[in-house]
Amino acid sequence: MMSSPSLRMTPSGGWVGDAASRGVWIGLRWMQALMMAPAALFLAALAAMLLRHPDVPFYEIDRVAFLLLVLGVAARAVVLRQPLLRVERATWPMIGLTLLAVASVMQQPFDNHTWCLVAAKFIVPFGLFHLAAVVFVEERRLRHFELFALLVLTYLCFTSIAFLVGAKSLIFPHFILDESLGYHVDRARGPLLQAVANGVSLNLLGVLALHSLLRGRIRGLKAALLLAALPLAILATMTRAVWLSFVVSVGVLIFRTHNRRLRRICLAVSIVGTLGLLIALSFDDQRRALADRLQESGPLDFRQAVYAGGWQMFLEKPFTGWGVNQMPSELARHVSGYKEKELYPHNTYLEILVEHGLLGIALYAWLMWEIFCLGTFHVPPAERHGFLNRQFHVLWPVLLGVYWANAAVVVMNYQFVNGLLFTMAGMLAAQRRRSVGNPLSELLPRQSFYSPTRC
Repeated sequence: MMSSPSLRMTPSGGWVGDAASRGVWIGLRWMQALMMAPAALFLAALAAMLLRHPDVPFYEIDRVAFLLLVLGVAARAVVLRQPLLRVERATWPMIGLTLLAVASVMQQPFDNHTWCLVAAKFIVPFGLFHLAAVVFVEERRLRHFELFALLVLTYLCFTSIAFLVGAKSLIFPHFILDESLGYHVDRARGPLLQAVANGVSLNLLGVLALHSLLRGRIRGLKAALLLAALPLAILATMTRAVWLSFVVSVGVLIFRTHNRRLRRICLAVSIVGTLGLLIALSFDDQRRALADRLQESGPLDFRQAVYAGGWQMFLEKPFTGWGVNQMPSELARHVSGYKEKELYPHNTYLEILVEHGLLGIALYAWLMWEIFCLGTFHVPPAERHGFLNRQFHVLWPVLLGVYWANAAVVVMNYQFVNGLLFTMAGMLAAQRRRSVGNPLSELLPRQSFYSPTRC
């Protein structure tokens, strides 16, 4: 009789053990799946940053995707006994900027929005830089990134042109059209919900598309349609800074390149853009919208007032800065003539200068210099015909120029834009490591940033 209870407990204990074993097995299978395809996991994280709905209940999906990426890459590195983190020259200013931002936030009452800003501007892009240097070390994975970039460019061009012609029912996801979310509801703003961010993404991805065309990765009708759609999508952003940076980037490629094919392609893009502009001007509503954007002086007056107020804030605390996300409320007290309780600087460099002082802007300048120098190193012989060939190195200053120019008219809080740029920088950092121990590597002359080899 005494053994009866113990006999009845045995199946229960076995059930618990089976459940635990099954849970461990499922967890290991998920971990194995994360380790099997690091490039796919990386691109999925970028896609989550691009398409995240700002008001969906599970609104941190991009953070979850980033953490899964870190977990998968770390587990793979442990299993394969590979180093997870390689310290680059750009790592040190990244650490400095991150420590400045985190130390500032730690001194403030907890605010989720402030932490999200720190993540979008520093933690996530810097993390993607180092993860890309580990993940994208094979040409096959680099081609996956190239395909991803072309697909994203096609999607952004489609949504922008659909908005321009009024075919809003074709725009997906539909939160892009929600007037209660984001900014610039009267422009083609894409899933980033901001016209400048959409324009910067189009410009960066457009330069990558030119690179893919020169490499023969896209050709024929697909290439013609994509490059013809690009200037029209840029026009649809209705943003002067985006227009100017696109025109300058195309002009640089036309007048500074020695590659005849690239020059012809850029000239064709310019002609298509001009024709698209003329067609848009033939419609009364589009002509009025373009004229209003070109003649609008309010934003310029506002920027002058904000820049003057921001400079005054810097002079009050030139060394310590005001802290992360303190500028909007404080700036409103330093600018007269505007009733808003919060004003934004609309300038990445001014914001860093005001929030982090001279040390912050010095670290940021150091970081940008190191990122720029990544395009001046050797190209390993085995990679001369790959994605990171000499042509990519030649285009690297153009990509950075697009980012820097637009950073002067908007604060780069856009996780996808930052992540895209620092991902490519991480690829170049990994390539530089591969070239260091290769005495046969091809040295890219420093004076030939815009002088690619002839096709």
